[in-house]
Amino acid sequence: MPPSALPHPRVLVVGDVMTDVIVRPEGPLVIGSDRRAKIGLYPGGSACNQAAWLAYFGIPVAFAGRVGKRDLATQEEALREAGVTPLLAAGEGENTGMLIAIISETGERSFLTDRGANDGLSAADLPFSLLDGLELLHVSGYALFTPGPRAAVMALMAVARARGITVTVDPASVGFLEEVGPSNFLGWTSDATIMFPNAEEAACLAGTSDPAAQIRFLTARYELVAIKRGAEGAEIASKSVRLRAAAPDVAVVDTTGAGDAFLAAFLAARLENMPIDKSLERAVRAGARATTMLGGRPAKG
Repeated sequence: MPPSALPHPRVLVVGDVMTDVIVRPEGPLVIGSDRRAKIGLYPGGSACNQAAWLAYFGIPVAFAGRVGKRDLATQEEALREAGVTPLLAAGEGENTGMLIAIISETGERSFLTDRGANDGLSAADLPFSLLDGLELLHVSGYALFTPGPRAAVMALMAVARARGITVTVDPASVGFLEEVGPSNFLGWTSDATIMFPNAEEAACLAGTSDPAAQIRFLTARYELVAIKRGAEGAEIASKSVRLRAAAPDVAVVDTTGAGDAFLAAFLAARLENMPIDKSLERAVRAGARATTMLGGRPAKG
């Protein structure tokens, strides 16, 4: 599909482009020996998945990121097939990021990540003209964990906020949050209006395992906080409102992309002016549904 066939985006998503290698062992790993497994290659990257889910929910969306040059056409086509306008940069000698996800028997994941070309994202890849006509800029935390991309993304966030464009952020990785320091991340995302941590990320950012204390800490810094709590559902809070929604009971296959589907469903609902409680319910249902399929993006068809 040519770019002109896609509508002008209301949302720009910025973050990593990855190829996901999803591994489902048929039992515990055997150190030093073999274990049969189902292995598949999927287009991935949390931010790319979020953009694909936004398109799935009917929101015109563009995605900006960086890939290896040899993969540019393939990655652009994958985004277009998902209904996303691709705004990809590419460099010679760079490899597209790659992630290995090892899925346990319960559907939980462990990741091995090679960020590749994502670490080369620069201001030249994110001109401020990308913000023209937008209602919302969404940033994956992965784009903030290394200095070069961080400077470019923070500049884009600041200009977006100055223009009155809503800025939202997903922390993306508790491991990387701990590596860079939660106080640093809070400073880097001060232009955000909505924060979307999961339970572990909320605990890391707030420095406490107490859910109520997490809410108090985070709503003092962001207008709205949506905390994804896995099988326990999710909650939305501001300084004046705190709402919770239970997760539907589903047969979990793969939790990859569940948080991305939740985030996209919530933002899509808010862009459609749905009440916040209905937006939360829709988001929780979407996140649960995403766990019933392999991979992090909506199923085709």
